[in-house]
Amino acid sequence: MTFTARTEIMLGKPTLDRLREHHVLIAGLGGVGSFVAEALGRVGLSKLTLLDHDKVSVSNLNRQLPALHSTLGQPKVMVMAERLRDINPDIELVIHNEFLQKEQAYHFVQQGQFDFVVDCIDSIACKAALVAACLQQSVPVASSLGAGNRLDVRQVKITQLNQTQGCALARELRAQLRKMGMRTNYPVIYSQEVPRAPLPHQPLEGEGPSGRPRAVNGSIAYLPGLFGLMLAGLVVEHLLSEVSLEN
Repeated sequence: MTFTARTEIMLGKPTLDRLREHHVLIAGLGGVGSFVAEALGRVGLSKLTLLDHDKVSVSNLNRQLPALHSTLGQPKVMVMAERLRDINPDIELVIHNEFLQKEQAYHFVQQGQFDFVVDCIDSIACKAALVAACLQQSVPVASSLGAGNRLDVRQVKITQLNQTQGCALARELRAQLRKMGMRTNYPVIYSQEVPRAPLPHQPLEGEGPSGRPRAVNGSIAYLPGLFGLMLAGLVVEHLLSEVSLEN
């Protein structure tokens, strides 16, 4: 019996075999992206590209799949790669242990030959650049918006970026994309909950560029993971619709 036997019962072997052929980029492997990557790996996708420049820190332990005391200080991409290979030894992984500069985004997407891009990047400028690169090249993309400082799972939903309400990150992303002449009607996951206040402008060990002080968002164990699992479901549903069209 293979590890995808239960998935095969639901989808059927021909459909699962076609689904496996797709290549997905997960950009950002924190509280959201790590759950996206693991869920897609467990579904049985045979090729994933993992992008993250960060290392596991103590402050990640409350919500991120790569974060264990045994992995502190290790690159998140390497920890996630090890987890995914332990689930499926045959998985093909393309690993980028680096920060995606906004100037690199178009070429990165162009060279990647992705069937879907999942944007879980924190930096708004790089986030917008990655999304714009996907939209310009007709590569399906979905973004994770703000999960920080929120608790209520009932307020989480998948919608279009231009349909979000009350999310500051969504407003910033819309503004950036509109400046670039990009459309904003693509899928995102966000929370309608009014966020609690962040910890103002204090450095948090292991996070932030060069340890510079910045506002620090609070987080709860389950909400980023919920974002990630819902995004993984969105990806699978899209890829299954592509398989149906091909048949």
